[in-house]
Amino acid sequence: MATTPAPRPGERVTGAPAAGTQSLPRHIAIIMDGNGRWARQQGLPRIEGHRRGVASVRRATEHCARLGIEQLTLFCLSSENWRRPAAELDFLMHLLEQYMIEERDLLMRERIRIAMIGSRAGLPEATLAALDRTVALCAGNDGMRLCLAINYGSRAEITAAARALAEECRAGRLDPATITEETLAARLDTRGMPDPDLVIRTAGELRLSNFLLWQSSYAELWVTDTCWPEFTELHLDDAIRSFAGRERRFGGISAQ
Repeated sequence: MATTPAPRPGERVTGAPAAGTQSLPRHIAIIMDGNGRWARQQGLPRIEGHRRGVASVRRATEHCARLGIEQLTLFCLSSENWRRPAAELDFLMHLLEQYMIEERDLLMRERIRIAMIGSRAGLPEATLAALDRTVALCAGNDGMRLCLAINYGSRAEITAAARALAEECRAGRLDPATITEETLAARLDTRGMPDPDLVIRTAGELRLSNFLLWQSSYAELWVTDTCWPEFTELHLDDAIRSFAGRERRFGGISAQ
């Protein structure tokens, strides 16, 4: 299928209504789904789908960085994924560790910064060490932020933020009457990060799966039936083009 180039930062998309045209999304978040499904369709073990998915991570990261996207957040492992077979989880942890080491050249070349959201509890020490080393190595970069959601669940994140506010109120450091949306957002894992403008989900599932529930309140959603191992720059361009043609009203009235 022919695909026209994605818009550059600040560029308006020809053919879209003027009022509904937007520049590139500031923050793209992706629910990378369908690794196991793809492997099953190919007659391969599930872990081969995860292995193939790493190439899609590389493509998406490099493409977003070169387009000038400010932040890319990838849903790597949910807090619910611990229900999967131990062998598969061990492989995923090894794959993450390997990625953190092997992609350092790319991350430095594209000046990408790394961040992690989610709980460190239960993650192997070797995986955390590789992640921490890469975060430190990329700390001085001034390009796109690549945020990895690992052992992450949005409800747990919001619950922890509410608990922190309650503790501050009990200690007398915070007046409950002064709590605002911004006050709670400052206690989330994503504090200091922009909310996602565009949430992409692969493999055709029409749900957020406990991913960035607070942050995605006004995000534009784009879903493709393509499984993550087959997700390419062309799919990403299609999602960005769809975003660029939408009118984001944030509860207001259409300019039309």
